[in-house]
Amino acid sequence: MADNIPVLHVCKEDFIKDELPLVVFIHGFTSAKEHNLHIAYLLAEKGLRVVLPDAKFHGERDENLSEADLNLNFWNIVISSVKELEKIKNYFFEKELIDGKNIGVAGTSMGGVATLGALTQYPWIKAAVSLMGSPNYQEFFKYLVDSYQKAGYTFPLSEEEIQQQFDALYEYDLSVHKEALCNRPLLFWHGMKDQVVPFAPTYQFYEEIKPLYADNPEHLAFIAEKDAGHKVSRKGVLETVEWFVRHLR
Repeated sequence: MADNIPVLHVCKEDFIKDELPLVVFIHGFTSAKEHNLHIAYLLAEKGLRVVLPDAKFHGERDENLSEADLNLNFWNIVISSVKELEKIKNYFFEKELIDGKNIGVAGTSMGGVATLGALTQYPWIKAAVSLMGSPNYQEFFKYLVDSYQKAGYTFPLSEEEIQQQFDALYEYDLSVHKEALCNRPLLFWHGMKDQVVPFAPTYQFYEEIKPLYADNPEHLAFIAEKDAGHKVSRKGVLETVEWFVRHLR
């Protein structure tokens, strides 16, 4: 537990009491912290401290919500994950296990969405990786509402409530707060055949922010795999590890 948040904490035994660079890795929708242990292991082998939290309503925090209720809580879960990052960081900083200057955040799908939103909130994030995430919170919100309705679900929110949720996401929408990036290293991985989180808007965002990295082009990268869907490839995993090895020193 880290400040009452269930986590898995992974690092080399030889470094267990040392101040190390930290990577917080956020899992995807309906997943759990254990499902990303393979990534944590590879990062730990490189001398990093890795923390895998369970998101709200997931893993040890499961409250047996129906799929429909989980879908309705998607943005609640995302924003909770963003807010809990600070608690996790503070917990390990107070135990003198991280130096506070070399902190990375990454995640898959929903976790990638949370990662990109976190960049609008926390200047202490030094580097980030989004695997199948979306920086366009408000646009992605509209997409999910539309998908939910097309799937035949009765949407239980009024138009006013939908608008309130939409407005609340503005603060975390990296597509309208690009200045928050501040040249921080950011890697995207996305399958071009992704049917869950659309590829095109994220790639368009990447193209839009390229000029912001003109002085440090090595701090921005996008790996697009033309035959990949909504599942991170081995290449995506290995590139994630190398990104943090390169930028968290």
